[in-house]
Amino acid sequence: MINDVHRDEGNVANLNARHAQKCSNMNKEHILAEICRTATENGGAALGQERFETETEIKISDWYGKYWVRWSDAIKEAGLTPNRFTTAYSNEHLIANLAALTKELGHFPVVGEIKMKARQDKTFPSHSTFERFDGKRDIATRVRDWCLTHDDESTADLCTAVLSTSTENVDDENPGISTLLNPVGYVYLVQHGSRREYKIGRTNNTLRREGELRTELPEKLEPIHKIETDDPAGIESYWHRRFADKRKNGEWFALSADDVRAFKQWRRIY
Repeated sequence: MINDVHRDEGNVANLNARHAQKCSNMNKEHILAEICRTATENGGAALGQERFETETEIKISDWYGKYWVRWSDAIKEAGLTPNRFTTAYSNEHLIANLAALTKELGHFPVVGEIKMKARQDKTFPSHSTFERFDGKRDIATRVRDWCLTHDDESTADLCTAVLSTSTENVDDENPGISTLLNPVGYVYLVQHGSRREYKIGRTNNTLRREGELRTELPEKLEPIHKIETDDPAGIESYWHRRFADKRKNGEWFALSADDVRAFKQWRRIY
């Protein structure tokens, strides 16, 4: 029993030591070196933010607001070209890979499935490479047509099913591939009346969310600012961590004027 206790204490001490070492090494030079290292292993192409985090355990909170505002800025400082990999594949290659994934899954893939496939199979294109196309209907149509020309009617039918439930109006309101792969959203800051109480939340429809909140509070809700981003969850998490010592309840924080100014500095984060 005593040996087990000592062993557990030793394991905790080792974990703490490794964590402290990681924090001490997590500087700008280290992150730039990891960007270059992983790019070299990826054939010279810089990794996207999510894949970089998966392979290095370097999180957005380790660099965002400390060294860079955008991931593309970090890649540029490392001497690489952001999204250079997006031009490496032909349209046919991208559509063929998406057709194969559709067949493998038995349905037209969603963003999480595309990202997961790219993590599991290093030869599969990153989800960002599909941004060259004009939205979900365009991609589904191209995959369907590709399948028909390659005598794969069953997979083509899966694409037809998507097209029958996806209207032009949806694509008109949310143009581009972001409606399929990386939806644009908002991280917002609102104030509860005249109180020094602020809520930091995320939504894909700022006006609708503000309306919902107004019905829950005794005083008028005053919108302060919103940040447009393709990673609402990650950016929201960053601000929650930054103001963790000022949290009151849930997503509500007791922020100072300086805190509010810091939030309002950012309009778009991609």
